[in-house]
Amino acid sequence: MTADVAVVGGGLGGVAAALAAARSGLRVVLTEEYDWLGGQLTVQATPPDEHPWIERFGCTASYRELRDGIRDYYRRWYPLTAAARADRALNPGQGRVSALCAEPRVAHDVLQAMLAPHRAAGLLDLRTGHRPVAATADGDAVTSVTLLDLAEGGELTVTAPYFLDATETGELLPLTGTEFVTGFESRDLTGEPSAPATAAPHNMQAVSWCFAVEHRPGEDHTIDKPDDYAQWRDYRPPYWPDRMFGMLAPKPQTLEPTWRRFEPNPEPNDPGSAGLAGDLDLWTFRRLLARATFTPGTLDSDVTLVNWPMIDYLEGPVFGGDPATDAHHVAGAKRMSRSFLYWLQTELPRADGGSGLPGLRTRPDVLGTADGFAKGPYLRESRRIRARYTVTEQDVSLAVRGERGAVRYPDSVGIGSYRIDLHPSTGGDNYLDIGSSPFRIPLGALLPERVTNLLPAAKNIGTTHITNGCYRLHPVEWNVGEAAGLLAAHCLRRHATPHQVLADERRLADYQAELTDHGVELSWPEVRGY
Repeated sequence: MTADVAVVGGGLGGVAAALAAARSGLRVVLTEEYDWLGGQLTVQATPPDEHPWIERFGCTASYRELRDGIRDYYRRWYPLTAAARADRALNPGQGRVSALCAEPRVAHDVLQAMLAPHRAAGLLDLRTGHRPVAATADGDAVTSVTLLDLAEGGELTVTAPYFLDATETGELLPLTGTEFVTGFESRDLTGEPSAPATAAPHNMQAVSWCFAVEHRPGEDHTIDKPDDYAQWRDYRPPYWPDRMFGMLAPKPQTLEPTWRRFEPNPEPNDPGSAGLAGDLDLWTFRRLLARATFTPGTLDSDVTLVNWPMIDYLEGPVFGGDPATDAHHVAGAKRMSRSFLYWLQTELPRADGGSGLPGLRTRPDVLGTADGFAKGPYLRESRRIRARYTVTEQDVSLAVRGERGAVRYPDSVGIGSYRIDLHPSTGGDNYLDIGSSPFRIPLGALLPERVTNLLPAAKNIGTTHITNGCYRLHPVEWNVGEAAGLLAAHCLRRHATPHQVLADERRLADYQAELTDHGVELSWPEVRGY
């Protein structure tokens, strides 16, 4: 198969890249390993992590279309209360982690709808259930990528002038021979205050296998006891205040042991939730559906997503290089989460002095699976290209930059904002949580040092392990993908290479004007960190 642009990976960055390229009139092939599009928002089931100003500014126009589309889906098809229907900032789950907590299934449907006109026009060929397994290159240019059809077993080889790696773990980088890094870089290499003295390429953030639950009092939905339940029930990293299966966990900002609360279906004005900010009230933190959003009788229970400290899998990275070991750790992450569900159903200390909530039931329909667990693990980092420019901690850290704000890259291709939020890692590190300033995305971070026609379009850009902690979130990944798709289109029209665009002020200005025309914000208003 031939195309103008081949986008490998259908997560948020991949969808944004394919959408941008197709809207530019290019013939696009978009491939994805799973049967759903959307990556961390859908396949991995995590509500969007966004900055406080997202309802007003700070994302691309097409990302806003996605958010508006999810809200419109609920307004069109769900029996909302009058107040919810009138709320411009409708939040179906009324979750605290995001201004838009909703079902992953709905987000997938909206992403498919956004791509549908371009599929109908013949500009976009979508192939789900395809995983990259091989590639060819001629010098510094990638010439083809071969994908395995996971359902039929055949192979599909795609040729194109441009290849965009939007996979969740940067899978095209080793296949194409593109230089990349993983894990922690050393302080000597990056100069980062929080980096270790020695590089640790296998020291990566925990993955989490999320699941969705509701609660039905008086019913018993207890799953079969997992064979390795005792191992996980008693699991305790040396820096954890107690066993991980419990409501006591470190507070990311201070590492102080902090109690969480888990009480299903609290009333809207429940006094027990008063003053519990952030993730201290676990039921409401990542709640996907709230009964109060819908007309009385619509839902018997809220639906909440379990993505909590207790299911951070720390036993090893899931893309360390050895396929058998990687598969072992992927399976281990799901076994840990299944054991935690059993612990919630049987051993969770209750306020009334009892143990366990047998009425907890998974919601397979919400996540599109048979067991109510996400289709894949939540991946917080990826292989990252060795880039023409690498974003470092001292570029964005509030402690380092202060009132100057983040470095104002003149080659900006978008913006984002989030704290540097690193979860415990496979190398034995606890949380690392650092304040950061609203930042720009430099074009140099999207360009490999050597390879000329492969562009990162997800979490695989030129960041360090540390700055990935603020560049990895949903709206930034979408922005990166959109910028990569528009860059490929620009280069094909102008007969230029991405590296020539970076090196030439006139070419760069023309490309940035196209980004602006497509609704990509290149700079922030005068605000500072939060």
